[in-house]
Amino acid sequence: MAAVSAADGTPPGVPRVLFVGGLGRSGSTLLELILAQSPDVCAVGEVVHLWERALGADERCGCGERFTACPFWQRVGERAFGGWSAVDREEVLALKDRVDRTRHVPRLARGSLPPRQLADVRRYAELYTRIYRAAAEASGARVVVDSSKHASLAFALRWAEGLDLRVVHLVRDSRAVAYSWGKQVRRPEVVDGEDWMPTFSPFTVSKLWTAQNAAFHLLATRAAVMRLRYEDFTADPAGTLRRVRGFGGLPDDPEALRILTDPPASPVRAHSIAGNPLRFSGGPLRVRRDEAWRAALPRRSRAVVSLATLPFRLRYGYLGQRGSQPVEES
Repeated sequence: MAAVSAADGTPPGVPRVLFVGGLGRSGSTLLELILAQSPDVCAVGEVVHLWERALGADERCGCGERFTACPFWQRVGERAFGGWSAVDREEVLALKDRVDRTRHVPRLARGSLPPRQLADVRRYAELYTRIYRAAAEASGARVVVDSSKHASLAFALRWAEGLDLRVVHLVRDSRAVAYSWGKQVRRPEVVDGEDWMPTFSPFTVSKLWTAQNAAFHLLATRAAVMRLRYEDFTADPAGTLRRVRGFGGLPDDPEALRILTDPPASPVRAHSIAGNPLRFSGGPLRVRRDEAWRAALPRRSRAVVSLATLPFRLRYGYLGQRGSQPVEES
């Protein structure tokens, strides 16, 4: 694991954001929840989905309440926009389509943008900046964690004015990710009816895994990015937590590690939008490596993913049997 250093100082009124990026099913929710156990961190989940799932479907917050009944999110809405009713959701979704798509990453990575596109990107990024600032004020936290993961959103946020953006690029073995995306998982945040998280074929996951990781490599040349392997996180949770907090400009506080003690302390639920169902677990947070894929991923699927993702698996040190060797940023 290697990090691009970032200055600890953030001007007053400028929200400091740890953006967890990468492909889903890589342990981002667990990392976010572990970080959120300290009062100087506010975890808000996958804000990229707020417009559809929270404002549109009134799904449950990680605290268990529906979005419209969650006091935290109502305070955030008031501080950010004067109330969520002031947000034109359809207009935001149209803006999102023009800005926040993987196909737009090459343009967002440029050193300059045409005036009209720049106006769209900054307007879109300002929506998130307002939410982050309001979340920090409502919680009293020094750092806000957004686990939206999408590289396109991270690239848009780098154009934001008045935002201290620090990106944690979370990587997991592509074969484990492919196995996880093949499982059917119910979405407990859905209130009306029943819904399931999407599933993807091994080849589709391979393409998504490669595209997202390639995008974050590109982002690392333009923004503060720290790369973290899921396998290293699960092997050394305490050391990882210290490094991530340090990257976020937070002190090395023993109290922030209390959740990792044995027996673990009772977790505090985060006010997170979307993400893994782990958000709703009332039990202790335990950091353990999940390697069920080694026995359960069909041989053909494993071969497809292994071949399709070979270049980045080499780069991340995943050619060995256990993929246990940390790698340095090249």
